[in-house]
Amino acid sequence: MFGPFRRPPTPDTDYGQAELELRTARDRALAGDWAAARNLIEATGRDWELRGRRLSVLGTAAGQSPHWLDAWAAGAPHDPTVAILRADALMDQAGEARGAASARNTSREQFQEFARLSTLAAQASEHAVELNPDDPYPWATRLTSMLANGHRQRDEFLATMGEAVTRDPYNFETHLMAATFLCEKWYGSHEEMFAAAREPAAAAPVGSSVAMLPLLAHFEYALREYGFDTRAESLTAKASYFRRPEVIREIEACAAKWRGAGEPRLIGRGITLRHWLALANYLAGHDRKGTRALLTQIGPYLGSTAVYGMSVCSFRQLPATRIQFTVRPVGGFTTDATPILAITRRLPRQPGDQQVRQRRHRRRPVLFGQGR
Repeated sequence: MFGPFRRPPTPDTDYGQAELELRTARDRALAGDWAAARNLIEATGRDWELRGRRLSVLGTAAGQSPHWLDAWAAGAPHDPTVAILRADALMDQAGEARGAASARNTSREQFQEFARLSTLAAQASEHAVELNPDDPYPWATRLTSMLANGHRQRDEFLATMGEAVTRDPYNFETHLMAATFLCEKWYGSHEEMFAAAREPAAAAPVGSSVAMLPLLAHFEYALREYGFDTRAESLTAKASYFRRPEVIREIEACAAKWRGAGEPRLIGRGITLRHWLALANYLAGHDRKGTRALLTQIGPYLGSTAVYGMSVCSFRQLPATRIQFTVRPVGGFTTDATPILAITRRLPRQPGDQQVRQRRHRRRPVLFGQGR
């Protein structure tokens, strides 16, 4: 047990999650050694999913502290990775300018700044494409920038999607943004969102991360139809939806395909997708044993990702070696801390006061959960 002077380990909510190599490179870059970030990306090669995840983390860091990227640009002005990170940094700043509130709670000035910075990000991503035409990631960033003015850019969005999938047919970032853009809350409908999630999930090879995208579509559908708040009737309706037999079958099918080539790695999107599956199983009242195994795999990174529109808001120690995490909707939909989900997991005994480092850099806003 945790003794009277022992504390449970602090949850490690660093955006870098389980990839310690990435976190080290990011921290070295922030300290002035931008070559560490350059070397990490070069070593990633054409593993597009891992590369996209690493660029996302580095881009977020550059959006908040751009000094190291400026130094990199000065030393290597034509490096395509600099251009990509510049575009991602601008999108991170655009998300911060817009804020995480719903559209009705976002000011005109916030929307205007969101649009301005998104335009700059679009221009930077076009420059990145010129420098490295084979890379799918700048196209995904370009897609993200269109959230600011999607009504007028729908045709351009579809054309950009075509360019992205030509370079990597089952690129996770690309298809994630397609499902986002085409959801009802942004510029599409439930039908278009599910199609954007299900079509690549069905066509992708066994083991692909995009196989899990339908889970995200189910989260969005349930929250859109049954409410983003935590009223008892809203929570009951969402749980009832996830307990429909056809929804449970799709959760099982997605998980089986994702795991079909062997246990998925923890780096890349591995931690995020385990969060998705754990939440889907919980809401469905399904596969408790499997959910416990997922939480064990997630380990200290529990809460290091928003599980679509939800984020860890509190941890509290329970008797013995257990800890409870509570999550609620994010994005300004509620002002109270009433939980929408609470799961208790058992932690390993600790030999002493092991303190895991807190997240040093905030995650970019959950754009899927905001709306126009």
